[in-house]
Amino acid sequence: MRGNAMTKLAPRAHILMCRPAHFAVSYAINPWMDPQSWAQEDRVLATAAHREWAALHRALLEAGARIELVPPIAGLPDLVFTANAAVVLDGKAVLARFRHPQRQAEEAPYEVAFRSLQNHGALESIRTLPDGLVLEGAGDCVWDPVRNLFWLGYGPRSDAAAQGFVADEFGVPVVALELADPRFYHMDTALCPLTRGEVIYYPGAFTAAGLAAIRARVAPADRIEIGIEDACRLAANAVCIGDTVVMSGCSAALRSAIEARGYRVIAAPLDAFLRSGGGAFCLTLRLDRRSRAMQTVGEAAPSQSNERSAARRHVAANAMR
Repeated sequence: MRGNAMTKLAPRAHILMCRPAHFAVSYAINPWMDPQSWAQEDRVLATAAHREWAALHRALLEAGARIELVPPIAGLPDLVFTANAAVVLDGKAVLARFRHPQRQAEEAPYEVAFRSLQNHGALESIRTLPDGLVLEGAGDCVWDPVRNLFWLGYGPRSDAAAQGFVADEFGVPVVALELADPRFYHMDTALCPLTRGEVIYYPGAFTAAGLAAIRARVAPADRIEIGIEDACRLAANAVCIGDTVVMSGCSAALRSAIEARGYRVIAAPLDAFLRSGGGAFCLTLRLDRRSRAMQTVGEAAPSQSNERSAARRHVAANAMR
């Protein structure tokens, strides 16, 4: 597991990514994917994918993120979409299980990567899903830090039954929404909570019941509804770090709506990855998310934490003598 050196100031986000060394559209498991079209421009598109990923990586570093890297593996083109690797909250990771056979081979290398993260102190515990339960990581389990809940998408890729397991495992509410449009096959392709409580979402991706659930929990002033043009740019598949929103692209109207709320929008074009149905969020996994309960515990006992840190430094110093 490799990562970038930390800056003197603590970063605002800890993110897992995977370089696109073997990325390609070599099979079709969603409406975006056309292997024949990719094959006709394979070298050009592969070069574009490397360039676009590097620009996204750079934008996230500039936004203050610390980034860990999963080693790419030949034959696993979608390993680059690390959002699907697991659901992570409060230092606990629940490893994904994939619906399609084409992606199931990713499960073992992702587990190796997470064990390495645990060994290096980035995670406290790792759990697996019960037999037979399918949940494709944070792609279908999007954390909303302001509402202290998960938005869980089910239907195309993940099971509705995952709602109860996630709620029990993490001790937070889980709102399950059925996905209604095959183009928006994961929750993260259609909904993105922002830092101060606004939610970007595409109404056409959800059933009437799902829309009612969103509107019941998100005040009108915090709803940023997008149209099909922005939805097909995967504008809702964005990464929000503090006041910075990084996305593959958006209309001038959406940019204005986001900036009017005090955010800075960074467009990082990801056209090569859009051919696989993936955007900025798909290419990242946050490892540092904390629930409200954990944040309260952390704030209540800073002196104990400082004492533990000092003790660890003292032991380490003695070991080096």
